[in-house]
Amino acid sequence: MVTDVLQETAASRSAAVSRSAGFHREVIDTALGPCAVRVQEAPDARSHIADVYLHGAAGSWTTFLPLLSDSPERDRVLIDLPGWGDSTEGARLGPATVEAMAGTVVEVLNGLGYRKWNLVGHSMGGVIALHIAAEWPGQTLSVAAVSATMLGVAEAARQPWQGLFRIPFFVVMILLMRSTAVFGKAGRALIRLVGNTPFMRLLLSPLFADPAAIPAHVIRRLAREARPAAFYAATRAVAQYDFDQWRSISCPVLATRGECDAFTPQSDLDQLASLGSHIRTVTVQGCGHFAIAEQTAVVQQLLDETYGDVTYGDVTYGTAAGQARKAQWTA
Repeated sequence: MVTDVLQETAASRSAAVSRSAGFHREVIDTALGPCAVRVQEAPDARSHIADVYLHGAAGSWTTFLPLLSDSPERDRVLIDLPGWGDSTEGARLGPATVEAMAGTVVEVLNGLGYRKWNLVGHSMGGVIALHIAAEWPGQTLSVAAVSATMLGVAEAARQPWQGLFRIPFFVVMILLMRSTAVFGKAGRALIRLVGNTPFMRLLLSPLFADPAAIPAHVIRRLAREARPAAFYAATRAVAQYDFDQWRSISCPVLATRGECDAFTPQSDLDQLASLGSHIRTVTVQGCGHFAIAEQTAVVQQLLDETYGDVTYGDVTYGTAAGQARKAQWTA
């Protein structure tokens, strides 16, 4: 009964945010199954351009709630990827490669009528966003990859014993998710039950720089949104991905990691930065893997600067700081 009350409270909070912020929900059929989408239309934006938010393998569209307080300049599209959030039922995880998940995102955006987009991806969502930028360069205006799980995670997924020395928490998480996935809904229920105890904060502490400062509802939400089978499928997808495809990316890219990031080592950002001057890398102080929750204002400022390089026809979006960043990128 207590668990039901907590889940209803969290669900009510997300629903209240959706209503107050002007979101509407749609479900779009894709090659990987039905995909639930939240759309927030901007008052004066053109309908063919959107800021698109892609969550990681331990979340849903609610990952980005801290960034949604202001009225948007452009439409916002928040997608529950197949296997997560409200896109769990009917999800086809077998063929869910990075390429297939990226194709699903583009299916959704085309279905909604968008022709251009800025992409904001967290964790695995950052990898998907970068693939979309490589595969659909004409439609992708910019990418912000927040703690993308890139080369280090891929190597740890391929060789777990070596990964224990480089990214130990990720390897432990793979083992936990794989072991609970075999129990299906019962495994998810167990994670949710633990999520309502102090042990969950301890279990997730490597994801944050200051775990004690994270609100309890954030911890419960992470537990509630855990999808062990989808998580394990995502690790396989990243392990099999060919990162050389990113060499064709031409749009402005922001790639960040937290200074205490358990999943994204500095070496990942260094290798990404080597692809060209259009890629900006930033280590965000005072946070771990979830800078969106721990350093919301910093992440929003970095996004605003990135949007400053986006031009559509005769319209340039973004702030003066962003335009200064554009000059730095193109110098």
